[in-house]
Amino acid sequence: MDFGIFNIMQQRQLSKSVKQVFDEAVEQTEIAEQLGYSRAWYAEHHFSNYSLCPSPLMMAAHMAGRTNTIRLGTAVVVAPLYTPARLLAEVGMVDNLSNGRLDLGIGMGYQQYEFDRFCATLENVRGFTGEMLELIHQGLTEQAFEFNGQYIQFPRSSISCKPIQTPTPPMWYAGGDPVHLAWIARHGHTLFVTGLLGGISRMKKTRDYFEEIAAKEGKPTRIAVTRLAFVTKNKKDADHYIDCALYQQRLAVSLKARREKVVDNYVVQEFPYDDEPSVEAIRRNLPVGDVDTCIEKMVRLVREINPVHIAIQPQVGDMDHQKAIESMRLWAEEVVPAVLRETGRDIAIAA
Repeated sequence: MDFGIFNIMQQRQLSKSVKQVFDEAVEQTEIAEQLGYSRAWYAEHHFSNYSLCPSPLMMAAHMAGRTNTIRLGTAVVVAPLYTPARLLAEVGMVDNLSNGRLDLGIGMGYQQYEFDRFCATLENVRGFTGEMLELIHQGLTEQAFEFNGQYIQFPRSSISCKPIQTPTPPMWYAGGDPVHLAWIARHGHTLFVTGLLGGISRMKKTRDYFEEIAAKEGKPTRIAVTRLAFVTKNKKDADHYIDCALYQQRLAVSLKARREKVVDNYVVQEFPYDDEPSVEAIRRNLPVGDVDTCIEKMVRLVREINPVHIAIQPQVGDMDHQKAIESMRLWAEEVVPAVLRETGRDIAIAA
């Protein structure tokens, strides 16, 4: 089991410039490497302040030149928004530029607001993403290939910049489609799950479902977790992080439900949603608070979910950059060693 960070690069306050948002993500990745985190993940979203990062592959390519050992991941490439030929070539290029440090996260997407602006629809995302998974595997492993699917037709071609990692960069899937899950299990890749603002039960149901599907394939499972998490010795900072976590979820729900209200051209307004958890419930669910609180909640997560990787999200909303870095430091120096000790785990070498 290893640990990483996930950076969504939100712009809650317009007083923080786009460049500052990116600069902070860069510095957090550099510090994560220094602190011994194994991976840094970058989101993909478009046309709103929910996330300013339109290309996790571009971010990974940039960070390849700023780091030496930390693995760089897409969380996730929204497959239906890509031309297959360009995605294949860019994956190979980034893996070469990073000297084989790319982790390729793939997902279907869920925000019609984004899809509308790509002249795309959510109607066929499951089928298209399933074909894209297979095409990525073929395109990166075969010297020459062709593909004739329902959604993707590809003439006989060869990707000139094959990745360093063989047979492909590790692939991580975020989603719940049973066909996709069977493919992921069959090829030995990893399922990324998140509990959002909820407790461990949501993640446990997803893990159990994946295990059932993998068992039918005769394969073991690999589960990774991304978690809103923040360790601090200051209660006010913990309270503000919870407010920021709720802000993130409110925007995500409005975008998913097509109830987004956009002002100032790209700023999604925040408003409550049906069945929204209380602040007290969020506080109970998330590993947010002092060191002992975070250790206790993460030990339970590890024991019940058995992940191979945990990616924490130290900065969300308008959480202060320096406080996010201090949380990363406390997490690496105090929480991680205690969690490994309590669960009898060893820190894995990222691969």
